[in-house]
Order: sequence, then structure tokens, then C-alpha cells
Amino acid sequence: MWRILAPEKAHIVQILRGQSRSIGPRGECDRRDAARRLSIRTAIAAVAVVLGSSAAAAADIKPAVVFDLGGKFDKSFNEGVYVGAERFKAETKLNYVGFEVTNETQFEQAHRRFAQRGQDPIIGVGFNQANPVEKVAKEFPKVRFTIIDGVVNLPNVQSVLFKEHEGSFLVGLLAAMASKTGKVGFVGGMDIPLIRKFACGFEQGIKYADPKAELIQNMTGTTPAAWNDPARGGELAKGQSDRGVDVIYAAAGATGNGVLQAAKDRGMLAIGVDSNQNHLYPGTMLTSMVKRVDLAAYASFKAAMDGSWQPGISVLGLKEGGVDWALDQYNEKLITPEMKARVEQAKADIIAGKIKVHDYMSNNSCVD
Repeated sequence: MWRILAPEKAHIVQILRGQSRSIGPRGECDRRDAARRLSIRTAIAAVAVVLGSSAAAAADIKPAVVFDLGGKFDKSFNEGVYVGAERFKAETKLNYVGFEVTNETQFEQAHRRFAQRGQDPIIGVGFNQANPVEKVAKEFPKVRFTIIDGVVNLPNVQSVLFKEHEGSFLVGLLAAMASKTGKVGFVGGMDIPLIRKFACGFEQGIKYADPKAELIQNMTGTTPAAWNDPARGGELAKGQSDRGVDVIYAAAGATGNGVLQAAKDRGMLAIGVDSNQNHLYPGTMLTSMVKRVDLAAYASFKAAMDGSWQPGISVLGLKEGGVDWALDQYNEKLITPEMKARVEQAKADIIAGKIKVHDYMSNNSCVD
């Protein structure tokens, strides 16, 4: 049975509430977020006081990360986790080890090998690792595992999920307001409910801003290889451009890099995902739907070090700072005061419950 951690116990949620508006290359926060970084440190300190930190625990942890397909430098999902792990390493001087798989059959082997070596905690990146994590976690009940974007209901597993539909709603609203043709595009990676969730939230945001706007969408494939095919992503983006799309959103891992490049080449505006990708093509990137996997990874390691690590399921949306839209020096000229005011109002209304963004995964449909 799914369980949401209580506020005073949910270490990840507490840290994520100190959200940052944007993350630049290699995770360096934009200078405008200095105050937010201070807020994060304050939140961490507060959690440590509530839960009772143990400095001695630091010597007992040997962190590890099993990255998803696409590699830790995919400029998106994996790289966000890498940024969080690197931040932990820089702040604590404690090293971690990582493994980049080349095919999905390696997930279980990687987790088992890390567990046998005494690595703890071990982070699994991506829903594809749910079954491998469950199997290995049962074999090593004293080892702590964190899975991002998946659920494993075991006493030594921490599951972190996100409300991607809420963040996608916001960038959909901006896409519709920025479009001159009334045609907006979406390119997903592997055709799975999670990516349909991105697309569904995006479409709701588009229709909220402009009921007459049209969404044209494609999925890259039906196997995990769909996450790492930039050439195919570029082809799909060009095909949408030929159909009149002038703003395009990519939620496709490393495949999305091809989408962003094609958008630049075709004079379209692009929307990045997971990490803040605004810096990749300044002037072309309208915004990014930021998914704070960096802080999920950082918080898992930090909690293990502090002795406050907890199993259970955390679901993080706009309210918790788990998702957001990105505004920084790379895209500020593309966001008009009207656009900013409207998207911030929509964000507040979603948090307040005045706008309900439907979750595709609740019924495998984009309608209630």
C-alpha cells in the first residue's frame, strides 16, 4: 500500500521546499537563487534538528548511483541526478560511485554488485529500475535503496515520484502564449504512461491559455532505446515544424537533445525538461520544465549521512517544489511580463487547488 511520509519525517520533501528557480550547467544555480540556496540549507538544518542527526553515521555510508539509459551527461534526467550527487560530494567530501548501463539487463547486476560491495544508500534512476531494485532490496534488507520515478514498497526502499503534469501544465500555458501559428508540438521518449502524463499536463496548459490551439505529438519508440536517439528526435521535430509547429516540448531524455537542436535549426522555440536546459540554446529555449531529481538524489544521500533516512513514498509537485518552470538570464527576453504574470497565477492556483490538472496515470486517459 502506498504511503506518503508525514511532513516531519519526509526529509526529501522538506529539502525540496527550498526550491531553486533554475539550474545552470553542471548544476550551478543561477545567481538569482542565492536566497533560495540559503533556504535549502536552513531546511536541511531544521530537519536534522527534528530527526536528530548523527555525524557518526557519515562514516558508515558508501553512496552509489545506477544511472538510467542515456548516461549521466544526457543534459536532462540523468544529469540532474548527477548534479545532486556531485553537490553532496562537494559539500561533505564523501565520495560516491556511479554506474552507467548500456542496456536494461544490467540494472539488476549493477544493484547487486553495489550491495555486495557494501554500498549504501544506492539510488536507482528511472522507472525501469523498479523490478531490479525490488529484487535486490529483498536480498539485502539492511541496504537502503532510493528509486526515482518508480515505486518499491519495501522497508528498505525510498520511492520518489513527481507531479510532472503540474509542471507541464505551466510550460504548456507559456507555449500557447508564445506560439504565433497556434500549433504546438510535443516529442516524448518511450511511449509509456509516465510520458503520456507529461503530454497530458502540457495539453491542458495549452488549452487553458488558448482553447483553439492545436497540439501535435509524437513518441520516439516503444523500447528503452527511445531515450537515447537524438537523430530520431530531430527527425520528429522537423516533421512537426513542417506541419506548422513553432513551439516544441521534449520529454525524451537524451533523445530530446536532437529535438532542441532541430528547433534551433528551424527557428522554433523549444522547451526543455527535467534539468534546466535554457542554457543549451539561449534565445531559442522558451523555458524548461524543471523536475528536481537533483535534490531528490542529494536529499537521499544527506539523510543517510544524518541518520534521518526514511523509507516510503514521496510525491512531489508544485506545492513541494518538486517541479516548476525555469526563468533565468538565458530566456528572460522571451518571457513577457504578461506571460510571467499569467503562469505565476496559474502556479498559485494549482497549489491552492483552484486549478485541477488531471493526471494521465490515474486512469490512463487525458480526461477524468
